[in-house]
Amino acid sequence: MPLSMNREVFITCAVTGSGATQDRSRHVPRSPAEIAASAIDAARAGAAVVHCHVRDPETGAPSRRLDLYREVMERIREAEVDVVLNLTAGMGGDIVFGSPESPFPLNEDATDMIGAAERVEHIKQCLPEICTLDCGTMNFAEADYVMTNTPGMLQAMGRMMTHLGVKPEIEAFDTGHLWYAKQLVADGVLDSPALVQLCMGVPWGAPDDLNTFMAMVNNVPDDWTFSAFSLGRNQMAYVAAAVLAGGNVRVGLEDNLWLDKGMLATNAQLVERAVTIIENMGARVIGPQEVRAKLGLQKQAPAA
Repeated sequence: MPLSMNREVFITCAVTGSGATQDRSRHVPRSPAEIAASAIDAARAGAAVVHCHVRDPETGAPSRRLDLYREVMERIREAEVDVVLNLTAGMGGDIVFGSPESPFPLNEDATDMIGAAERVEHIKQCLPEICTLDCGTMNFAEADYVMTNTPGMLQAMGRMMTHLGVKPEIEAFDTGHLWYAKQLVADGVLDSPALVQLCMGVPWGAPDDLNTFMAMVNNVPDDWTFSAFSLGRNQMAYVAAAVLAGGNVRVGLEDNLWLDKGMLATNAQLVERAVTIIENMGARVIGPQEVRAKLGLQKQAPAA
């Protein structure tokens, strides 16, 4: 497929994530106030979308607490800056096995497996404009950890998201995830055109070489919208690659802690760097209202 550069680009900032980064940078936000403030700063810097997880305010460990999600959302919504809200729905699908010779019983302290309705409950209560749908099961970095998203689980969660009027952002970590995402649309579970995030360089999904990236791009239907990111040192290189391939951009501390060698970044600084790259390529960074029009998003009032 010939490249068709995107001239109207939106930036998503992944503000904090659920990885073990809380003690590696003082800039990784933990409390709802810190997460919201960092998201607002990213929006001021040019991010049209903020993608949020929540963390235990004391330890920084990933959390699924509804009160933390509510506080983050309320703080962002009450700010004077406009931004599209994107919440993770990836929590609650973690299986950690025992040793290779004794996989059972599971590591109960690390395993976090819950049902579809519980995984989507914070989406139901907070009603963001976008939420993520990790569209497959995969080995995920650690030796005995499996990120678990079965077809049945994805069908159930996808139908709930569609019913709520929240647009799923399909998180595709490999080509098979895109294959199944297209099946979810064909089955009427997800609406078309869909929104996709191509997640490159996440062990052990799709590596972030350009041949693999273009294989991913070529598997996205022409009428869908996609963004892309890579981890660590290649985050900014993938800003350029995504735009050149016709897509949009994700940056943020969920994926990369560094602005330059030896210089820890803030979310706002990563967004500012992305804006510079995009504009130097001759493209324009679009804002939240244009994103809503492009993706057919609507603001909704949260549940009382």
